[in-house]
Amino acid sequence: MTGKIKVALVGIGNCFSGLIQGIEYYKQNPSQEVIGIIHDKLRAYGIHDIDFVAGFDVGENKIGKSINEGIYEYPNMVDWIPKDKMPKTESMIYESPALDGVGIWVENRVKPIQSGKNETDLEKEIKDILKKTGAEIVVSYLPVGSEKATQFWAQICLDTNTAFVNCMPAFIASDEEWAQKFTDKNIPVVGDDIKGQVGATIVHRTLARLCNDRGTKIEKTYQINVGGNTDFLNMKEQERLVSKRISKTESVQSQLDERLDDDQIYVGPSDFIPFLANTKLMFMRIEGKQWANIPYNMEVRLEVDDKANSAGIVIDAIRLAKIALDDGIGGPIIPASAYLMKHPIKQMSDPEAKTACEKFVAGNS
Repeated sequence: MTGKIKVALVGIGNCFSGLIQGIEYYKQNPSQEVIGIIHDKLRAYGIHDIDFVAGFDVGENKIGKSINEGIYEYPNMVDWIPKDKMPKTESMIYESPALDGVGIWVENRVKPIQSGKNETDLEKEIKDILKKTGAEIVVSYLPVGSEKATQFWAQICLDTNTAFVNCMPAFIASDEEWAQKFTDKNIPVVGDDIKGQVGATIVHRTLARLCNDRGTKIEKTYQINVGGNTDFLNMKEQERLVSKRISKTESVQSQLDERLDDDQIYVGPSDFIPFLANTKLMFMRIEGKQWANIPYNMEVRLEVDDKANSAGIVIDAIRLAKIALDDGIGGPIIPASAYLMKHPIKQMSDPEAKTACEKFVAGNS
């Protein structure tokens, strides 16, 4: 089965803005080789086969606007395509319940709309919109720490038979209870917590695996990240970081034959530096021992555009969720989750996950 993949987005922030502007960049520059994605085609689906039919947000300056307008609203920073060059769309941005989606550090930047609608009214409205637009997949770009909001949207997907791609570290696809709910209803779910293409955690886990496989003993390691967008500002609120730290730490720990003690590994966001904007900096160190107990260490500094780093991965996650829908497969899509997400229900090495993903696409899962 082919055709447009109808997708609804939750959280019309920088990540989604980079995703949709990147697709438009390649549409406006057809001679450009499409880079920044792992697979050009997944079955018959290419990057231009995705149709964003609805958006949901809490910001008063985005709700009620078309998607092509809302992606440029403050505090979004992505401007790869000039606003007047972005094609107009009839797809609109609708209100989502705020719940725990707006942290104390960002409430002055993201001003939630005060519409007076309660959660029950919004739930009914959202279900009607998903039905009217024909959305097949909901992609969540909610902020870190949005546990209740993520669960709200997971339940919406269960109630509307809509596939769910959870890009954030609130555990749904990797939680046994939620995973069983999606399995029982035969609805695909891919998650949790998107890996960047060449991001901090994928680099860290790859190098940790290399050291492990080459027979060294890793004794301690850390990863520190800083950035200047709303995502990093939100993460200044330490209480919102519990699941994020678990997700990132387990992604690295899963690559080691022998787990490190908790006080010998630190993986997590560090601070917000406003002038960095969408630039993300990662500082990583691994210390260990080699032959004859001789010490070694390595340090890595990685600089990336945070939004370009996630967009190509989400493109694959959407297409793999659609393939699961086409094939009538529900529950956690383990190959896709293990390959594309930091915290899947089943961890694999990246080569193993890539092979499993390709088998899944070929129909041999």
